[in-house]
Amino acid sequence: MEKLIGLKELRENVDRYVSEVKKGKSFLVVRRSKPLFKILPPDEEEMWETVVDFTEYYKGGIPAGQLLRKLHSLHEGYR
Repeated sequence: MEKLIGLKELRENVDRYVSEVKKGKSFLVVRRSKPLFKILPPDEEEMWETVVDFTEYYKGGIPAGQLLRKLHSLHEGYR
């Protein structure tokens, strides 16, 4: 069960709550006794999706400028 914390408490102690979330704890943030949002640790398996693995094509890596140019050209093709 998540712990209730006030929005002001979160703002004043954000580093402490970040540390607690990293440990797996979750919190329900309230303002004037009304729920605003939940803070939950990420589910690593569901959070990230591999879109493209450039190491399959460029074993030594790829310069950022070259990558950005390629992504820009791909984006232009969708317009």
